[in-house]
Amino acid sequence: MIDEMLRYNAEFVAAKKYEQYRTSKFPDKKIAIVTCMDTRLVELLPAALGIKNGDVKIIKNAGGTITNPFDSTVRSLLVAIYELGVNEIMIIGHTTCGVQGMDSHEMLHLMRKRGIDEEHISLMKHCGIDLDSWLHGFDDTEAAILETVDLVKNHPLVPKDIVVRGYIMDSITGGLTPLS
Repeated sequence: MIDEMLRYNAEFVAAKKYEQYRTSKFPDKKIAIVTCMDTRLVELLPAALGIKNGDVKIIKNAGGTITNPFDSTVRSLLVAIYELGVNEIMIIGHTTCGVQGMDSHEMLHLMRKRGIDEEHISLMKHCGIDLDSWLHGFDDTEAAILETVDLVKNHPLVPKDIVVRGYIMDSITGGLTPLS
């Protein structure tokens, strides 16, 4: 499948199809969006929000949440704020998220089944990594999004004038429900 994508890419570049997507690195709308990596949102989220290439910074991860105040998502937000002029942040979860209800024990079982040996799993634990906590999903999407909003709003390195709001997107219709 990757080779097929690479062939398409070569044709895309040769035909100069990239021209319609040219923009600067600065988001025109000065907004950063933290959202889930779910495949249903790839085209739905930009279409439902009326955004195009160059409008916003989109940061995607499993669940669209931040679990550590010093992870790569927070680092990306700080770059967006201080280097790229972002002044508003949207945290967007979605309905029927795969991270909701994700079970760390099941994930570890699947790792073992795919050939990750017990020695590597034990090594992670001995290095201070709580795999049960790290691989655990959330039970309530709304609560997880609100926790992330709170984390960003109250992060010591995020200026107080940054607007941070949370939403749940319907994975089918693209409708947004604001969270308070």
